[in-house]
Amino acid sequence: MSDPSATASDRNKMPKPTIHNVDRPECAETFADAVNSVWFDGQTMRIEFGITRMDEVKPGQPLTGRRYPACRLVLPPAAAIELINKMQQTAAALAQAGIVKQKSTAKE
Repeated sequence: MSDPSATASDRNKMPKPTIHNVDRPECAETFADAVNSVWFDGQTMRIEFGITRMDEVKPGQPLTGRRYPACRLVLPPAAAIELINKMQQTAAALAQAGIVKQKSTAKE
């Protein structure tokens, strides 16, 4: 347990623990085909993933469907920053491989 009287400077000097990832094969995967929402409430980042279900196709009618929540992920700030960094790395790798194009930030 950390010392409550320790200053932020003292805590920054503490060695970080070594963490080993351990697989849990029984951990279920969740499929989602949409990100319904992302928001930060000041304490946690919340991401709601969705799944789209198409309604029955009726001749002469427009296609319609419904989107349902598939799961909600809630992350503390440190994990949210880690996710953002990893997603940026993944996006850069996909762009380098030519799978996606990155948006140009320069004004034309």
